[in-house]
Amino acid sequence: MTSQSLVYLLFLSHVTSGQIRYSIPEEMRKGSLIGNVALDLGIDTQRLRSGRARIVTGEGIQYTELKTDKGILVVNEKIDREQLCGDATPCSFSFDLILENPMELHHVTVEVLDINDNSPSFHQHDMQLTIGESAAPGARFVLPTANDPDVGVNGLQDYHLSPNENFILKKHSNSDGRKQAEMVLEKPLDRERYPSLSLKLIAVDGGTPQKSGTVNIDITVLDANDNSPVFNQSVYKATVTENAAKGTYIITVNATDADSGSYGLIYYSISKMQGSIDSIFEINKTTGVIFLSGQVDYEKAKKYEIRIEATDQGALTDSSKVIVDVTDVNDNPPVINVMSFTSPVSEDSPPGTTVGIINVKDLDSGDNGQVNCRIEQNAPFKIQSNLRNYYTLVTDTALDRETVSEYNITVVATDAGMPPLSTKRAFNLKVSDVNDNAPVFPQSVYNAFITENNSPGVSLLTIRAQDPDENQNARISYMLDVNNKGRSQVSEYVSVSAESGVIHSVRSFDYEQVKQLVFVVKAQDGGSPPLSSNVTVKLMIQDQNDNPPQVLYPVQTGGSVVAEMVPRSADVGYLVTKVVAVDVDSGQNAWLSYKLQKATDRALFEVGLQN
Repeated sequence: MTSQSLVYLLFLSHVTSGQIRYSIPEEMRKGSLIGNVALDLGIDTQRLRSGRARIVTGEGIQYTELKTDKGILVVNEKIDREQLCGDATPCSFSFDLILENPMELHHVTVEVLDINDNSPSFHQHDMQLTIGESAAPGARFVLPTANDPDVGVNGLQDYHLSPNENFILKKHSNSDGRKQAEMVLEKPLDRERYPSLSLKLIAVDGGTPQKSGTVNIDITVLDANDNSPVFNQSVYKATVTENAAKGTYIITVNATDADSGSYGLIYYSISKMQGSIDSIFEINKTTGVIFLSGQVDYEKAKKYEIRIEATDQGALTDSSKVIVDVTDVNDNPPVINVMSFTSPVSEDSPPGTTVGIINVKDLDSGDNGQVNCRIEQNAPFKIQSNLRNYYTLVTDTALDRETVSEYNITVVATDAGMPPLSTKRAFNLKVSDVNDNAPVFPQSVYNAFITENNSPGVSLLTIRAQDPDENQNARISYMLDVNNKGRSQVSEYVSVSAESGVIHSVRSFDYEQVKQLVFVVKAQDGGSPPLSSNVTVKLMIQDQNDNPPQVLYPVQTGGSVVAEMVPRSADVGYLVTKVVAVDVDSGQNAWLSYKLQKATDRALFEVGLQN
């Protein structure tokens, strides 16, 4: 690096986050040193080569080049600060330095410092003025404005007028910072002595070395026009509403001239030294009425300063300023930007849970830019605002997925203009399930009937429970209640299908042993933790006539015949004996009737049919 280049390297700052910053002057030659990247980042050149270090930039022009063998950053293309940044200051460009194996990313910012490489210049090289010799001292003449694309001290600093006996230079700055000059007549002109004058207006900057630009002012002195036009106000003020139609009246300016005849006729014009002003405003050259000829937008310019010239037939002039304030109208609706949005949200989220964050902006000002946000639907959500222009969408009450599983939320942003403008943004919010519902049986007790002596494995009944949850939380399993007393005995008789809820018999039932079986079935969902509910099942065994009557009396032993003694003198109706029999079946199956099976003489004895 040469000693001359060292002067240009103003400063270098290290950032622990892997960022470095350099400052260089513009217009450095290709190959000029910007900085030692390897040294400043603490990376040796061997790492640069093995990591295939390279520069990544999104710009079309790559202004820098990395010399990996030396670890230095040099200028690849000559940098023109004015072309790169225009009037913006400070001026800089950035790029990333990437290494591989392992991957490293370092951010490099290069600030480009202005040098005095541009001279002030005028849009015209010559200016023609015609001034009457009777022009009064104090008459003012607007001079061209110079432009210097450099910034800061290197930009336009001052104007100078070549030495003369008649004019002095008056300088002032506009509200936009641009410097302007007027030439003021200090000593009356004498056409007979000097019928014409040649002056130079010189614009200079503050660079080292200083640069300048010149415009020639050729003045022709006219005879006999003794009075200049005079505006009745030095400054006029007016207002115009943005988006006003072309032709809208702004204001009327007025100047008078004490001369008579043609020298007293005044023509009005807008100074041509004000760029695009004349494309927005026009003036009637004879009446002084200023009207709108272009578009005004409050969001682009809130105020205009118009330099008006009044010129009589003798070429004497006066100037005045018109300040036009632009009034805002509500022509920009609010803009809704989504910063974050969470969907789905769990149904057990507490009230006040943040669902989304939005940013709302309105380019208008005053009430037109004041925005209020609301939710269009009647939904369990509300809008809160803790920071300017930022709003949070939060839950207002507890959610229940089983009642509403999805919400379409419309946020409406409305400004306070007249009439107000609105913007809507729709959000689709899904509610995710939690296991907050236990299975529910439609009946509290199930009754079933089965005839005894059934075949094992026969289906007895089906029980079904409902769970309003979804997915795993609604997946129901059925089982005999393990906490129910006597479960081990019940499981010897019945079983429950875990998936279908079908209850099957495990064995054949015997009414004479078990007339009724009461047990509890539990339905349990697949949530975590699982929820369950119970239902009682009553199984009634129905009797079959599977048992013959048994004679209890008289008692027979070994198949012997039972003998009963009857007196010979017994009358008709004499009770010989009573046969007692039972049947372990029930109902009609246990109803007994009696008849004589065998008798030596049926006419001698009879048995009661029922008893």
